[in-house]
Amino acid sequence: IGIDLGTTNSVVAVMEGNEPKVIVNEDGGRTTPSIVAWTDSGEVLVGTQAKRQAITNPEGTVFSAKRFIGRRFEEAKGETERMPYKCVRRDNGDVGFIVKGKELAPPEVSAQVLRKLKEAAERHLGHDVTEAVITVPAYFNDSQRQATKDAGRIAGLEVKRIVNEPTAAALAYGLDKKNEQLVAVYDFGGGTFDISILEVSDEMVQVLSTNGDTQLGGDDVDRTIIDYLIAEFKKDTGIDVAKDVMVLQRLKDAAEKAKIELSSRLETSIELPYLTADASGPKHLNMRLTRAKLESMIEDLIERTLVPLRKALADADGGKTAADIDEVVMVGGSTRIPLVQEKVQKFFGKESHKGVNPDEVVALGAAVQAGVLSGEVKDMVLLDVTPLSLGVETQGGVMNVMIPRNTTIPTKKEEVYSTADDNQTKVEIRVLQGERAEARHNRSLGHFHLDGIMPAPRGVPKIKVTFNIDANGILSVTAKDEATGKDHQITITGDSGLSEEEIEAMIKDSEANAEEDRVRREQIETKNRADAFAHSVQKSLGDLKEKLDEATLKPVEDKLSELQTALSEDNFDAIKTKQEELEGLMKEIATAAYAQAGAPGEGAPDAGDASGGGDDDVIDAEFEES
Repeated sequence: IGIDLGTTNSVVAVMEGNEPKVIVNEDGGRTTPSIVAWTDSGEVLVGTQAKRQAITNPEGTVFSAKRFIGRRFEEAKGETERMPYKCVRRDNGDVGFIVKGKELAPPEVSAQVLRKLKEAAERHLGHDVTEAVITVPAYFNDSQRQATKDAGRIAGLEVKRIVNEPTAAALAYGLDKKNEQLVAVYDFGGGTFDISILEVSDEMVQVLSTNGDTQLGGDDVDRTIIDYLIAEFKKDTGIDVAKDVMVLQRLKDAAEKAKIELSSRLETSIELPYLTADASGPKHLNMRLTRAKLESMIEDLIERTLVPLRKALADADGGKTAADIDEVVMVGGSTRIPLVQEKVQKFFGKESHKGVNPDEVVALGAAVQAGVLSGEVKDMVLLDVTPLSLGVETQGGVMNVMIPRNTTIPTKKEEVYSTADDNQTKVEIRVLQGERAEARHNRSLGHFHLDGIMPAPRGVPKIKVTFNIDANGILSVTAKDEATGKDHQITITGDSGLSEEEIEAMIKDSEANAEEDRVRREQIETKNRADAFAHSVQKSLGDLKEKLDEATLKPVEDKLSELQTALSEDNFDAIKTKQEELEGLMKEIATAAYAQAGAPGEGAPDAGDASGGGDDDVIDAEFEES
């Protein structure tokens, strides 16, 4: 299966015949909100159900987890403070969430969404699904890719490939393209922005360059509207609601609705009765927002997308211009904003391609890549690139680039380094990702030591460092002392990230949760069936009261009362046994009632005399089995 794990919504698709097809979820939706909630009763809700109760359970509902996946707490400081749920610094330095007293890692939350999509696919296909292709923003760094892979594992999926979202979109778009085209994929989603320049033909999708901003998306548009509503409400009432988590959740909901409405209308009204109260009574929010006002507030956000766009064009194959682009493909829900379409059209001097659904095209492309890996899709080659430069820290705190950004992957690069001091027996290899010359300004992906080097004057030992990036864009690094043959290899999981033990614990926890959910679902079904049965018994007893004596009715009424007590107490063992006992008694009553209705002398014919008399009046009827 192919999965687009989005910030706001997620989608799952599969190849059926030669076509990728979106799988609907149990609510009948083609997209599933990437929202997970933990209720007071311990139930885990995912998708639409979680979204519905978010306003009443703001601290137990986690949304936009993708904005924190694989990120350090310090990196995300501004955003963590704006969330209604509690964000903390985990022991490994990453962002974590405190929900109902338990600490959760972002991959754990994303795993709940992935499991929901996995179950939808299993219902659709009629068998277990264990392998998936999952998409990530093209500009995700190594830690974020690794964390997304971890989320897949926790959900019970072997992630066969991590694919960049714009590349996946081009895969879905490129299926029916025969002539070679230069395509710009402008991907503006809920939490991230990506731009990729690709060459697309019927047999190949080759990424020439990619760029983006992993902290820019529709969430930021919502945030701008929320800040405006808070300011206007304060101006009107003098009350600052910025710290009230329940109010923030209502405002988020209203902002999202207003943004969507203003994509098709020029004006919308935002009405939130009883938003808060003070000594003088309840306070309502009631205001109008025009498209022009919204555009003036978000123009700088949209302008920010053009910076990576220019960089990607400059990096593509010796430099391209907007005029070189044959087709512009718009991906992500935020591209529905009229101002976005207007800016992009002005930049490229042409309208964007209208033949793709911006919400679904990434998942469809992921399904195409899944088809390539399983052998269902033939004659299609995908050549992706690494989004950010990779290298090591050398003397003086300088970053020495080993693999420049926009290098086609998979790729391997070797370079020989030496010691900085005489008789040095140990070196530290610090692996970096980023575009700055000074090491401290780039992201440290991890570090390790190679020891046992023969003492020698500085500059004499030869240490070969090998960087290897796989098709998922995930890096492994080896350092080898040429003289002794000693080597050390690590797959970079970053200075942060989840350990193997943590992942295993989360998988177990997740399986236990799945079992708990199954048991809970069974209990709810048992209760519903018993409730319906008790209701029908009560109705039957009303109908039979005159026909049966007290001695027959009393035990049934007693058992019915016991079943109703068990139902009110949620005593599931008792519900089952009391229902079975009541069913037994009802069978006896039914037999007695029918025997009484058909007793001889009461006018009912014998079963052996179906005609009710002689043969004179018998009419032969034709009988057909339906």
